[in-house]
Amino acid sequence: MLPTPNLDDRRFQDLVDDAKRMVQRRCPEWTDHNVSDPGVTLIETVAFMADELFYRLNRVPDRLYVSFLDLLGVRLHPAGAATVDVTMWLSAPQDDTVVVPEGTEAATARAEGDEAVVFTTTAALRVPPRRLVHVLTQRPGGDAVPHDEQLSFRDPFPVFADVPQLDDVLLLGLDDAAPSCVVVLRFDSDVQGVGVDPRHPPIVWEAWDGRAWVSCDVDSDGTGGLNRPGDVVLHVPATHTASVLADRRAGWLRCRVVPPDTDYTGYSASPTVREASAFTIGGTVAAVHASTVLDEVVGLSEGVPGQVFPLEHRPVVAGPPLTLDVAAGPG
Repeated sequence: MLPTPNLDDRRFQDLVDDAKRMVQRRCPEWTDHNVSDPGVTLIETVAFMADELFYRLNRVPDRLYVSFLDLLGVRLHPAGAATVDVTMWLSAPQDDTVVVPEGTEAATARAEGDEAVVFTTTAALRVPPRRLVHVLTQRPGGDAVPHDEQLSFRDPFPVFADVPQLDDVLLLGLDDAAPSCVVVLRFDSDVQGVGVDPRHPPIVWEAWDGRAWVSCDVDSDGTGGLNRPGDVVLHVPATHTASVLADRRAGWLRCRVVPPDTDYTGYSASPTVREASAFTIGGTVAAVHASTVLDEVVGLSEGVPGQVFPLEHRPVVAGPPLTLDVAAGPG
């Protein structure tokens, strides 16, 4: 049995109580709210009729809702294919750019009795090799301080101020931009960033897109907020671009201190880093819930007007026009 819709869950007594509360606000001189009062009788009469109206409205079939919307000038959108961002992972970092061509299909695992759900990429995905070339730190309102030489000698340095402040920044420069890529930042850190819950560190990761710092989605943080050796896996936005910062050109990423969540505390001491590296391990591309069909034979024409040729694979997703090849028969 189909569930009954509930457009308004108020009932008779609810409507009466609402009306009496409104009377108290709008007409304070009306003080007799007993059932013997003629005004209360009118309220109960209207509430009874409204309760009956709600009961009947809750049983209006769905097809009439479409008619009501049509009277208001609201039109239904045509059915369309679902879209999603698909992340392609490399088995290991590569020395050359990996290109995933447009039209590549990705599908869910086929289960017994269920067909696989297929998505097709709508653009080419490029995953170039990237490496870390610059590391800088910057205090709020101060200049960026380079630490490239310290890293080359594995000399530890504090990531933030001795007592980290809001908007303390660790800047990481890749050798070029990595738009739409999954970047792994690998750190060898000392456990000194005390005071924070490693599962909820008060930091955010961002990427420079040429105009502003844009948030990066964090796939995982194995460092617990830069408190232990591990990897930070970031999904870099598609707008990431290379730019010059502190006289150094790079594809910049940064880690910034933010206020901690209500249930957690901030850093009481800064983590230190003595070694860092970066590489790309995948990328994200848009995909549509559809598959490309090539060389489907539509059928034979009988030479009569109005003949219909149903497609074997349907419905057809809106997009580029279909290509129809007509082959003449013998004679």
